[in-house]
Amino acid sequence: MNFPVFPGQKRYNSYNEYFKRTFGTRIQKLSIDAGFTCPNRDGTKAFGGCTFCNNNAFNPSYCQASKTVTHQLEEGKQFHAWRYRRAINYLAYFQAFSNTNAPIARLKKLYDEALSVPGIIGLVIGTRPDCVDEEKLDYFATLAKKYYIIIEYGVESCYDFTLSKINRGHSFEDAVKAIEATTQRGIKTGAHLILGLPGESREMILDEASIVSKLPLTTIKFHQLQVIRGTSMERDYAMHPECFQLFIVNDYVALMVDFLERLNPEFVVERFSGEAPPSYVIAPDWGLLRSDEVARKIEKLLEERNTWQGKLYNNERT
Repeated sequence: MNFPVFPGQKRYNSYNEYFKRTFGTRIQKLSIDAGFTCPNRDGTKAFGGCTFCNNNAFNPSYCQASKTVTHQLEEGKQFHAWRYRRAINYLAYFQAFSNTNAPIARLKKLYDEALSVPGIIGLVIGTRPDCVDEEKLDYFATLAKKYYIIIEYGVESCYDFTLSKINRGHSFEDAVKAIEATTQRGIKTGAHLILGLPGESREMILDEASIVSKLPLTTIKFHQLQVIRGTSMERDYAMHPECFQLFIVNDYVALMVDFLERLNPEFVVERFSGEAPPSYVIAPDWGLLRSDEVARKIEKLLEERNTWQGKLYNNERT
């Protein structure tokens, strides 16, 4: 099998190149905290939220639910202006918690407000598979005819025993149904996976590449498991560290390359790893390594092994 030519001559389907193809210019995402919660936090399904989650570990400083959507977006523009002076168009990224976990009237008010801000050309909506329904998806489908709309679902794992252990409150089948219902309406879909969740072996993680490859996704993003301060996982780790498989950098890079080989080459890879302020991270210790540096290590290993995204992919969606 010959090496396929991905845009930008990379060995994987990169998010930056996807943005260049889609928009033809620099686009910046602006994060928003719109004051949502999650059904496994508010008692609808459970309390306490996901065992790994502390939103304060990744929310930008300008994201505060006490501020209006417009205020946060304008501050976001200023925040990014010094680094990305070429960006004149933006995507409003509803990031914190589950951003469809509200009645449709509230969603319309928030999203219509975001799209009315100058320079905002679309929405990136992070949510859970159990927080959408036909009415909400029909609304997003209407928006998608005029704006760039993508709904990013927190899938996290393909295994129900893992989802139960981390207190997700939904099944993998819920994720499959939500993703399929979304794409059937012509809405772009993304998925988020955490690699290294307790109880999942390396072989199980690699099997997930084949499982998710059958889904009709536009983008996919990955996060190495991190034990974050202020989470129930922090307590679990303190009591039973032997139950955790926390990857050192080189092992994670090798795992990610093996995963990519099995991954649908049509999927745009948005991110290989996550970042949190060092003061929040208990383990693993990756020092001050940034996500872009992890990406370069993965690209280097892909080249050294003369391999690429989808090399071992079986395109039979059975």
